[in-house]
Parts: sequence; C-alpha cells; structure tokens
Amino acid sequence: MTATMRQVGQVDALVTDEIAALTALLLASGQPVPEPVPIVVGKSYTYDVLGQERAVNVILPPDYDEDPDKRWPIIVQLDGGTDQDLFLGNGLEKWNRLWGRSQPAILIGIQTVDRQRELLPPTSIEGERAEYPTAGESEAFRTWLANTVLPLVRERYRNNGSVILVGESAAGHFVVETWLEAPELFQGYAAISPSLQWDGQSLALTASGPVSDRPPLYLSLADEGGETEQGMFALLGKVGEAQPYCFSDRRADLHHATSLHGLMPEALQYLLPTDADWLEEYGLALRCERGGPQPPAQ
Repeated sequence: MTATMRQVGQVDALVTDEIAALTALLLASGQPVPEPVPIVVGKSYTYDVLGQERAVNVILPPDYDEDPDKRWPIIVQLDGGTDQDLFLGNGLEKWNRLWGRSQPAILIGIQTVDRQRELLPPTSIEGERAEYPTAGESEAFRTWLANTVLPLVRERYRNNGSVILVGESAAGHFVVETWLEAPELFQGYAAISPSLQWDGQSLALTASGPVSDRPPLYLSLADEGGETEQGMFALLGKVGEAQPYCFSDRRADLHHATSLHGLMPEALQYLLPTDADWLEEYGLALRCERGGPQPPAQ
C-alpha cells in the first residue's frame, strides 16, 4: 500500500463575516488589513484499504517538539476522519489535559468509509444482512491496522509504549472484538456504547470466560436498551475478577447519540490516568459501577 501525506485542518484564522467586519473597520480607520494565516492542526496519510481511500490523521500535542526525548501515549480513534469525530476527540483530549484528568497524548484518527463493512464481523441475522449488505470485514480492517497503521505511528512518532483504541457504537463493537481476539495489538481499550446487539449478541455470548488476562478495558452503556444492553451484561458476566476494567452505567442520563461526547473524557481518564488529587473536588471522579484493578497513574 502507498500513502500520501498532506496538511489537514488548515482553516482560516478569521471567519468570513469577521474578516469583512474587520476589513471595513480598518479601512475606515486607515489601517492596513492583516493577511489571515492558516491554523495547522495536524497531518494526514491517505491509504487505499479494502478498495477505498481513507485517511489516517495525526494530531500531536502542542509541546511535542519542545523536548525531543519525551515520549507520549497514543490514542487511536476510530471514525476519526476530519468530517467525523477527529476534532471532537482532539478537543476532549485537550480538555482532559487542561484539568490533569488524563495524560497528554498523540491522537491518531482513523477515517471510516463504510462503517458496517469495516467495523463489524459477518452476521447470521437476515435483517442485518439486508440492511447492511457490505458488513463483515472487521478482521481485514484489523489486519490493516496491525500491519500498516501501528508500525507507522510507532516508527514515526515518539511513543512511550502505550497505544489505546477508542470507538463508539459499531466502532465500540470493533474495540471489544479486538480486545477479545487480538488483545496484544493495544495496551488499552475503550468501547463506548458498543453495538453488542449485532449478530444476536454473538460476540458477548460466545466469548470464553472468565477473561482475566487482557489489557485494561473501559465499557459504557447509555440508553440503548434491548439487545444492546443484554449483550453488555452478557459480556460483563465473562469478565474475571482480576481483569482491569471499568464499566460506566449511564442508562439514566445519556443517550446513544451523546455517549461519545460525554464519556470519552472518562475513558481516557481510566486508561491514561494521572496522579492529580483534585479531580473528585471538581466532579471529575471516575464513575465505575463495576470494575477490576485500575491501571497505574503516570
């Protein structure tokens, strides 16, 4: 596979209306009009995967170049295109950093093009096959991540050895599937409102338990109900006592559509903890209704 790199996130520093207003003001005062400069957020690599082009977007911490010896954890965010959740994830990670809620990290956004095809395994449910006829190539997508993306980011960026995978909904299902079937790929996993209803909850129901030897896992549930909720509790029933995990039960206060916004900060807090002792005072204590041992703070 070949990759091309381009600048991503270049946006004018002034919105069009603001430029017009400022121009009028400066012209009236006789002052010269300044030239706007682009704001460069990160870089993007373009790959051809499963017969479709997709971007791997990289956003570095603002102080990445200040200390050439410093190494950083990496967050791999699924659905991480520039028109998807990349900038949301970047903003939430920066917000956490400001509060000392999680360790500063490099953000890698993985663009998805056909989410059900790339993020879900095959299904035996006829209704799902009819609605999502291309679904079922999560294993091939995971192989591409393992053989292409992870070597790229580990070789080109200063990583401290910790790479975590974050996904919501169908991407959350992919996170759980990877945690169960290829746990060695990442050092932490966050599955936010995972679509565990897929294929009649088969991922949770067929998992061998108790699972106690995997990297730390963050799980959450919003108001999905039905088979999604049933699949979650079936999965929790397979998690052993020694397994590091956090289950955040938000059925009463979050919708599926708002779960990523509300819970990615908590997921990062669990998987990339700090030793900040003021978080509870400001209402930022971890909320794990169920859980095993927590990863150590750094």
